[in-house]
Amino acid sequence: MYSYTKAESRERGKLFRKGFRQSLADCVDPAVRRRIESIDQAAAERGALELAALHKVQADARTDLAATKAVERTAPRADKPAARQARKQAEQRVRLAERAVQKAERS
Repeated sequence: MYSYTKAESRERGKLFRKGFRQSLADCVDPAVRRRIESIDQAAAERGALELAALHKVQADARTDLAATKAVERTAPRADKPAARQARKQAEQRVRLAERAVQKAERS
C-alpha cells in the first residue's frame, strides 16, 4: 500500500512527465529515477504504518463486539434492548473497520 502526500503526488507526477520526455529523447537523467524511487519508498513505508494501524483498529473493534455480545447474552430482561443496541453499534464499527482494511489492501 502506498500513501502519498499531495506534495509527493505532484512532485512524482512532474518527475514522471520529465522522465517520459527524456526517455523519448533517449537521455534519461538517473537523478529523476532516484527521486521517484525515494518518493515511492517513503509512501510505501507510510502506507505500511497506516495499514498496521487499520488492522489494530479492526482487531479492537472485533474484541469490543465479542464483549458486547457477552453482555447482551447475560443481560437481564429489562436491559436487553440497550444491550442489543450496543451490539448493533459494535457490529457497525466492525463492518466499517473491515471495509477500511479491504480498501487499503486493494490500493
